Order: sequence, then C-alpha cells, then structure tokens
Amino acid sequence: MSIISMTGFGRGEARGRGVKITVEISSVNRKQFDCHVTLPRELAALEANLHALIQAGIHRGQVKGLVQVAASDGAANQDGGIHVDATRAAAQLAALRRAARRLSLPDDLTASMLLQLPEVVRFAAHPDDPMALWSLVKTAASQALGNLHTMRRREGRALGRDLARRFRALRRLHTRLARRAAKVPAAYRANLARRIARAGVGEELDPAVLARELALFADRSDVSEELTRLSSHLNQAGRLSNGTEPAGRPLDFLCQEFLREINTVGSKSNDAQLTRLVVDFKAQLEAAREQIQNVE
Repeated sequence: MSIISMTGFGRGEARGRGVKITVEISSVNRKQFDCHVTLPRELAALEANLHALIQAGIHRGQVKGLVQVAASDGAANQDGGIHVDATRAAAQLAALRRAARRLSLPDDLTASMLLQLPEVVRFAAHPDDPMALWSLVKTAASQALGNLHTMRRREGRALGRDLARRFRALRRLHTRLARRAAKVPAAYRANLARRIARAGVGEELDPAVLARELALFADRSDVSEELTRLSSHLNQAGRLSNGTEPAGRPLDFLCQEFLREINTVGSKSNDAQLTRLVVDFKAQLEAAREQIQNVE
C-alpha cells in the first residue's frame, strides 16, 4: 500500500575516525518537499550531499535534520578531543593586549578567553577535510531515514484504513445519488401532474407542450455524466491507495475533481433528496481531503 504518513522521526549513529556522528531527522505535513538541515559549521560543506540523500527517500513534507559530531570515548580519553592553535592564540592575544593598552583598559585576559578567539580552539571531532566524515554522516543519516520511514509507514497504515473507510462511504453515497437521480424526472412529472390537477387546468394543456417541458427538465437535471466521472475518480482513488507510488499529491488532485463534479450535481439538482445526498457527499469528501493532507 502506498499510503505513507508525512509525520515521523528517526535517529541514527555512526562511529569511526575517533568521532561519533548523531543524525536526527523529523518530518511533518507540507504540500511540497521542504528540507532544512543543521550541521556544525565545520561540516557545512556536507549540506548539499545530506540534502540530496534525504530528498531521495522523502517526496513530500517539511523535513528537519540535525547533525551532531563529538569525539568518541577513545579519542576523548586520549587528549580530551581538543586541539589548540597556540601560534594563532599568541598572535590574537598580543593584538588584544596592544589594543587594551592604547585604550587604557585593564588586561583581564584569562585562559577561558581562548574559547572565544576565532579559529584557535578546534575539537578533534571536526577534521580539516569535512568530506573525510561523509561516509559516517551518510551511515548515520541512512539509519535515521530508515527509522523515520518505519514510523511513517506505521502511521500510514492507520491513515490508509481511515481513507479506505471514507472512500467506501463516498461510493455508497454515489450509488444512492445514481439511484435517486434516475428517479428525479419521474418524480418531477408526478409532482407536476398533481399541481396541474389541483389547478384544474389539465384539459386546457396541450400534451405536446407538457411533453416538451418534461423533456427540458430531464435534460437540465441530467447528472449522468457527472456521476460517471465520480465513479471513475473513485476507482482511481482505490488504485492510488493500493499502488506502489506516493499517493498524496494525486489523491489531493482527485479530491478537487470530486468537488467539481459533486458541485455540478448540486447545481443541477431540483430535488430535495438529491440535494441532501450532495451535502452528505461533500461532508464526507472534506473529511477525506483533510486526512489526505497527512499523506506523502
């Protein structure tokens, strides 16, 4: 079944090269695909690769990704996972002290200032070449995507059952609409005959005029084409729901076509029972359409 929810969360980890990579990916409803990934500044060059990996597995929804890199236990035990560029630090501290003297400011620089100096302190988890960690990021992201898809498919099964129930209700309403529509001309004729009889003008009416009026009414109120198209759309919805391709967008489009056809049926209706069935159909269709907004 191709009914997959757009809502889910997945987490993955990978270790190697003295680091631990953690990737978290979450997704929520959205008409189109939209992806935002947050990476450490040192790994910003991997954003395009990660974005492409995510988009290859997700077709619709708002996706957020978070990549975290830390020194593995072995690396942390070895040197704390930190590298300090002493030469760069000395040059920057000397410049700060010169500026402090010119401005008559106290020299309150301490070791903690090293963390605030640009490009001085670097954690071992961030190599000079970010591509060196791509295989680990890819492994963790693939694991996160797998867990995300498991959650989305699980919720998708519940959505699929609900949509199947709603489409069955729409098909039952379609059957009732077709039955009632077939009876409308005869009902109109019987009602017209009663009105003529009450008015007492039956003998004065030309039968040809009456026949022409009934023919015109039958033509104006004929909804057979609309009902045929509704039946075709219902069949297509069933195929999409049980197919192998993502069904969200085509089902959303079909709902627009459903609405267009049922509105035409309502505009042609000159029968109270048919009008009530149209209202029931539209209410059930709106409920189905709201659910489809959750489908990838």
